[in-house]
Amino acid sequence: MKTRSRQYLLSLGVVILSVLNLQNCNAQTRFVQKTGALSPDTGLSPEIRKQVRGGRLDVQLYYPKSVQRFYEQNGYKPAWIKPQSGTGPAWQTMLMLDCVLQFGLSHADYHPQELQYSRLHDILDTPGKVKPDLQARFDIMLTDAAITIMNHLHYGKLNPELPASRIDKGMDMEFEAASYLSGALKEKDVMTAMANVQPKAKEYRAMQYQMHLMEGLYQGDCYEIPQEKVRKVAINMERLRWANTGDSVYVQINIPSYSLKLNLPDSTYQFKVIVGKPENPTPTLLSKITYFTTAPEWKIPARIFKQEVLPKALADNVYLENSHFAIYDQKGNYVEPLKANLANVRRSPDLYYARQSAGCDNALGLLVFRFPNVYDIYLHDTPEQSLFKKEERAFSHGCIRVEQAKKLATLLLKHDGSTAKITALHNGMTKYIRQDIYLKKPVAIKITYLTCEIKEGEYIIYNDIYSLDQSLEMALYGVDKPLSMR
Repeated sequence: MKTRSRQYLLSLGVVILSVLNLQNCNAQTRFVQKTGALSPDTGLSPEIRKQVRGGRLDVQLYYPKSVQRFYEQNGYKPAWIKPQSGTGPAWQTMLMLDCVLQFGLSHADYHPQELQYSRLHDILDTPGKVKPDLQARFDIMLTDAAITIMNHLHYGKLNPELPASRIDKGMDMEFEAASYLSGALKEKDVMTAMANVQPKAKEYRAMQYQMHLMEGLYQGDCYEIPQEKVRKVAINMERLRWANTGDSVYVQINIPSYSLKLNLPDSTYQFKVIVGKPENPTPTLLSKITYFTTAPEWKIPARIFKQEVLPKALADNVYLENSHFAIYDQKGNYVEPLKANLANVRRSPDLYYARQSAGCDNALGLLVFRFPNVYDIYLHDTPEQSLFKKEERAFSHGCIRVEQAKKLATLLLKHDGSTAKITALHNGMTKYIRQDIYLKKPVAIKITYLTCEIKEGEYIIYNDIYSLDQSLEMALYGVDKPLSMR
């Protein structure tokens, strides 16, 4: 089969996605150049029903439950094996699978051995040449491939919070590929409908366009694109799919760039942050900021209490007082910091905890942004403002310290329509008054780990401070060694 040229793709016109502007997939031609005698459905529904309900293909399908739901919703009618022109839904979807490199994905994940151009040509252009059971199998495999690529584009292929088995159940999912595919097949431009499930965030769209250039437009034009760069963009597109919340207003902390971005409908604000040390990494997560606390007390995490606070208290009898720490037992009884008492605490540290009182030298500073998470981490102010002058800012035990915390809170309150609470925020911070200030509408917070970014067309690399790129590259590409180690 001959390679598709850009001139040929442009001549077809309808294959260019309005969203992605896909060109020159550098793959084998999947479009027919002439429309043959297309065979109508000659009783494929019973065969599809038998194969889907009989579970004969379950072990070969990536999303068997989703495929079954799709066919149940559509009366087991064939989705693709039906009369159509050379730009019909089957051909568009086959082209979409050809172009997966432009999405940072791999051909091997979409049944390439089953979904051959020549086989679809035989089915649609030569009635009776392919047996009904093989036609049904092709239809089912193409459905599974379409559902798979949409799930990969929307949720990511390796989403740690949403594995394929959970997505396949389709329960309580904000995007359900089987139902979406039913609607997409009614559209004239199926490819655009499928591509529209991707994240809408500006940083993702910039990376997707960069990938389109590298794996589409530049191919065959004497551009030398290092594969390390291609894979770097691909793994970070994957991470952005994990953070795909669909919110237009959100706070995003990116760990490798030591930055916080407040994205509002009409503007974006940037802040510097301090993140966890490699030995105490800040986790990635999705949550919602629900309220702030001014002049907070800090309940010290058990690990820090045992490994740092308690040893220092035993070595220095004024350490607790100077640091404004107090130790309590599990019933909340204050423990006098006497040498004998501290020795008892050291013998059973799990029965005690420490708190740091509010004040200008509190480790949490004068303000904490509260959001539920299983890691018990915070976004907070800090008394150590000088650390924000450093380029590399991985200093914390996992929590995130933000520069200009008051400005961030003020912006959130203004957007929330809660400007009346700004005075309380100011008073609480300046007079050390502990109070909780709630938002009317919680704001999404995304903590991401992006080691590259595309800003105004410029490719920017950040230090992989937790050394996570290599393992993700190996998993995403199914290789034993990442390119950087070869």
